[in-house]
Amino acid sequence: MEASSGCQLMPATRPYQLLGYPSDLSGHLAALGPLPIPAAPSVKWRRSLAREVEASGLSGRGGAAFPASVKLQLAASTRLAGTVVVNAMEGEPASHKDKLLLLWNPHLVLDGAAILAAAIGATEIVVCVPEGRDQVAVAVSGALRERAQRGIDAGRSCRVARPPDRFVSGEESALVHWLARGLAAPTFRPSKGVPLRIGSRTALVHNAETLAHIALIARFGADHFRSRGLPEEPGTTLVTISGSVLQPGVIEVDRGTPLIDIVERAAPTTPPQAVLVGGYGGTWVGREALTTPYASLWLRAIGANAGVGVAVVLGAGDCGVTETARIAAYMAGQSSGQCGPCAMGLPAVADDLARLARGRADPELQTRLRRRLGQIEGRGACRHPDGVVAMVRSALTVFADDVLAHELGSPCMGAAAPSKLLLPASR
Repeated sequence: MEASSGCQLMPATRPYQLLGYPSDLSGHLAALGPLPIPAAPSVKWRRSLAREVEASGLSGRGGAAFPASVKLQLAASTRLAGTVVVNAMEGEPASHKDKLLLLWNPHLVLDGAAILAAAIGATEIVVCVPEGRDQVAVAVSGALRERAQRGIDAGRSCRVARPPDRFVSGEESALVHWLARGLAAPTFRPSKGVPLRIGSRTALVHNAETLAHIALIARFGADHFRSRGLPEEPGTTLVTISGSVLQPGVIEVDRGTPLIDIVERAAPTTPPQAVLVGGYGGTWVGREALTTPYASLWLRAIGANAGVGVAVVLGAGDCGVTETARIAAYMAGQSSGQCGPCAMGLPAVADDLARLARGRADPELQTRLRRRLGQIEGRGACRHPDGVVAMVRSALTVFADDVLAHELGSPCMGAAAPSKLLLPASR
């Protein structure tokens, strides 16, 4: 393919990775070469890039796993494409992967945003870093200054925005709503196939990890990306591991890696009794299912999903009932409060779980709790309440024996132990 019109690919001479590049612009360009965007992006180049993204099979790494190629096609199909939004909100308290990417490899993420902006004709790139995450904002601002001094991203506005640091602020419709109107509340969308807009112009939103993958796919091609992972779910992914482990942190693994292998990378303190997969709106997975491959089809078969790339490990002496109650209380306080399931349903669920965790359940608690979960599911303006429902239901199954002991007024020994969860005060 010709450099002036098609998507020219560099030879893939190094292993596929996201975290192994220099953080400064000179080192980044020395390692990866120039930004693979023609001076005047042609229709042929745009189509070639779209084909590479589609052939890669890349799915979004922000939680919903929506095909990146479909998002690109939707944004490119309108003549009103105006903004590429880098979603670095990372509202999940147990997730640190996007923070790490922007601190260590900001230019890889910004390259991905610039490539998509050129592909859809966007005139603006906005990097959304939440209030309070000042170290990340400083790193991104510094990277943008480096690029401006070298004339990279010329012809479009590039800036950092600071939305409020709340769980739902990172939901893409809430993020766009905040950019357009200053209100970080999700808006109803019948499907993710409905384009988001800031004013009259289309906004293309991707999380930081997804954009880093796009930057490498544009340079090295779909085959390089597909050299890792599974044929049906290719590539690598970042996972933040915490909980009862000696080495918490962010690791990069192939899609399809067994859950237990991911957990072992962090050196669990005791044999795991369960792992919370997908974040605080994810699913508890019991020890009998920890050989499951970390890939969408396999996880769905056990009622789970990869979500935002989080694994919270509970050891043998930890209390899953108490930790679930803590998560539910946090999630109830993080909603935008704009619909009944969040404003009334989640606090009621959190209250039931708090009673259960303390061993003060009334005889009707489980019946009432399960009824409430059914009333909440599918009725919210966004997926926030559904995530809590899935997490609580999985806990009632995985920790069934402990649930019964708590219900009978005999909480397990782990109920009084310090929490293993990462919550905002510990970020």
